[in-house]
Amino acid sequence: MQTKKKLLLTGGNGFIGRNLLASPLANKYEISAPGRSELDLLDEDAVKDRLKNGGFDFVVHGAAKPGHRNAKEPGKVFYESTRMFFNLARNAGYFKKMLVIGSGAIYDVRHYRPKMKEDYFDAHVPADENGLCKYVCGKYIEKADNIIDLRVFGLYGKYEDYAIRFISNMICKALFDLPLTMKQNRRFDYLWVEDLPPVIAHFLEIGAAHKAYNATPDKSSELLELARKVLATSGKDLPIKIAQPGLGLEYSGDNSRLKAEIKTLSFTPPDEAIRKLYAWYSANRNSINREALLSDK
Repeated sequence: MQTKKKLLLTGGNGFIGRNLLASPLANKYEISAPGRSELDLLDEDAVKDRLKNGGFDFVVHGAAKPGHRNAKEPGKVFYESTRMFFNLARNAGYFKKMLVIGSGAIYDVRHYRPKMKEDYFDAHVPADENGLCKYVCGKYIEKADNIIDLRVFGLYGKYEDYAIRFISNMICKALFDLPLTMKQNRRFDYLWVEDLPPVIAHFLEIGAAHKAYNATPDKSSELLELARKVLATSGKDLPIKIAQPGLGLEYSGDNSRLKAEIKTLSFTPPDEAIRKLYAWYSANRNSINREALLSDK
């Protein structure tokens, strides 16, 4: 029997990490996903020791300091997330390849434009801490031999923070017969989280022609359109309320580089993914805090 390759997954307790651990990747690889009490990614000596002695073939880096509007301890986003990355990257000699779960924030929130290509990177230096972290790490990855930046835009699925993440928020509001509220309609690239593991597996096993890829679906979606799909799935007649008129700044990326690399790549249609996610939240309704849905953060 062939021995499974070993994979170190950071951020295993987070939204993306929990979904990866529940995906086919868990059958394909021997995954180690230590929590912070087991491996502090800010501790350079501890990280080096784990990589040096772990015998890992791959690293999937999904950990980051939360900086979103619902974070329990906002602050130090740039310092902590950047330090985590470099504590891993500086030990690249102890693994074959590292895949970083990056972000479209690398393109600078002040200057987003529709369907940004990977070479739009460095047109601007992000001013926000999260975007600046992605920028600094991206510049390093450009010169690294065995690190790939997978730039994710909107991602949705089980285990995300339903208090602030749009699609889950809409679903949970519908479950509790609340109005579906949003600050402003926008166009986003939303990728169903179960479509991410095949992309990760591809780049771990096969050589990449580039250092960075936008992990986005073929089509962008308006938030209003997604809210309507949630209502259609729920079968309920609930109001959709939008605080500000017009369309906000679009957040989308061009995926032609990714699709040229993975010829068999396909994406789950939003209608199908929303039905799956609605069913999951319905089955876990007792774990949802209704009070967290009463105000938009």
